[in-house]
Amino acid sequence: MKKFINRVFVPFVALSLLVSCTDDLVTSPDGSILTEEQKQEVAALIPERLSADLNGMYAILGTQYPALPASERSDDFGYASVTLAWDHNGADIVSPDAGYNWFATPLEFSDRTYTYASPYIRWALFYKQIKLANDLLAAIPEDSDSEMLDYYRGQALAVRAFDYFNLVQMYQFTYKGNEDKPAIPIITNEMEGDPTNNPRATVQAVYDLILSDLNQAIELLEGFSRPNKAAVNQAVAYGIRARVHLVMQNWENAASDAADARAGFEFLSKEDAGKPGFNDASAANWMWAVLINPVNISSNYDTWPSKLSSFAGNSYTANVGQYMSISSLLWAKIPATDVRKGWWVDESLNSPILEDLSWPGHEGEPIGPLSITDVKMPFSPYTNVKFGPTDNVFGNGDNSADWVIMRSEEMLLIEAEALAMSGDVGAAATLLETFMKDYRDPSYTVSAGSAEQFQIEVWKQRRIELWGEGFSFFDILRLQKNIVRFNSSTTSNFPIAMRFNMAYNDPWLLLRIPQREINSNMGISETDNNSGGAQPVSGEGAGLSDPVTD
Repeated sequence: MKKFINRVFVPFVALSLLVSCTDDLVTSPDGSILTEEQKQEVAALIPERLSADLNGMYAILGTQYPALPASERSDDFGYASVTLAWDHNGADIVSPDAGYNWFATPLEFSDRTYTYASPYIRWALFYKQIKLANDLLAAIPEDSDSEMLDYYRGQALAVRAFDYFNLVQMYQFTYKGNEDKPAIPIITNEMEGDPTNNPRATVQAVYDLILSDLNQAIELLEGFSRPNKAAVNQAVAYGIRARVHLVMQNWENAASDAADARAGFEFLSKEDAGKPGFNDASAANWMWAVLINPVNISSNYDTWPSKLSSFAGNSYTANVGQYMSISSLLWAKIPATDVRKGWWVDESLNSPILEDLSWPGHEGEPIGPLSITDVKMPFSPYTNVKFGPTDNVFGNGDNSADWVIMRSEEMLLIEAEALAMSGDVGAAATLLETFMKDYRDPSYTVSAGSAEQFQIEVWKQRRIELWGEGFSFFDILRLQKNIVRFNSSTTSNFPIAMRFNMAYNDPWLLLRIPQREINSNMGISETDNNSGGAQPVSGEGAGLSDPVTD
């Protein structure tokens, strides 16, 4: 097992993010320029190679050490590691202040230091996938008469939009009111000029590219039947665009896209919500997923189950006791009638989810306080039992469980919020109340009277429903709400050093452009980087509040 080294300095190594073109689509063997007809003929001959490139573009999301392969860092395991870093920057996920906690850096907000590896992982994953998407787009003629190549192109455009959408939210405040502020460099397969001299584009320019890519993708993916849930189809492209419209406050478009995205997908039943899960892409409510193949796992410890599932073997959770828990402030706001309250144990380490379950070899013993030498440490109060282990076998050290990127419940919550904010609070309340009564809490009623009050209610439901899946920090930024980890009414379970609050407009919330990028990109200097604010300290921000946990 690796010792915690999250505060490591990243050495100066230039990261190549240049777009590579496919030579055999540009020139013939004797060097002459191919005609458009010849390009089409060549492209039609290489679907197998492009298929491999497409699979590689998706595979990076579940690859171990995609950002820093030489270091084999335990917090570098693809998209799931990025989402856990995001959530640790928020108010709802708690983990120990301990040597083996690889996510202590984002939890304490020391990840705004631009030389650190932890924030670089978030930058590099998406830009490396953008590179792969750009390579595909460069290899496929825009006017291809091949349906299959159009499907490939649509997927590459959707993935590129997904990447830029994640990046732009990390490096500048939310879209509305910040359109002209600097965000991130844009790299496309069609860019002109020197890509090594590439300044930060404005927020508006990034969102323009995102919407352009998604609009094309949705058109190109019409009729596409994907081989598995790792691939983007038209429904997923609608879902990504729904997320974008939500941030941009294009309310009617967000509601419409979310409804189109979730059409045909079921919701997680109340019965299934009463069991550990969220680990298998075959679930009917999963729309898009990272498929994890055990063949590709070189270290069982450097995986998301090892960090998040409280039942995993070969893990930082059960084996070492580095459990991830819900904030006691949010947990106190979940009604006892809500099945999701059982996604975390209570102060006595009990949960209804665990009542009929046993750890192998310890039948009849309560799982929460169970201690097995070198196998399982006792849970802490509010430890999550939401995420099951691989194949739902307690103590399974395979740790090759799938990771969810998008599911139908998220789309319903987008639709409900957007309906209310577009003026139809009644329809929004009916939609949310029906879902909650049927699938989560039979006693649930909507009490919000205004669109703004309803938006806060949806935010509460998003914080509960999507806990641990990577949405909480970006919601704080787009809603412009404070990060609240302690107040005067509820005892906080955050470690003392991480027990602080932050104002919604604190410049320390923005990630810094990594030093590697500054060294390799003449268009960005240290003075062009995000600045301002300071790492918060224990007790700072007392008196700040948010309307959910007040």
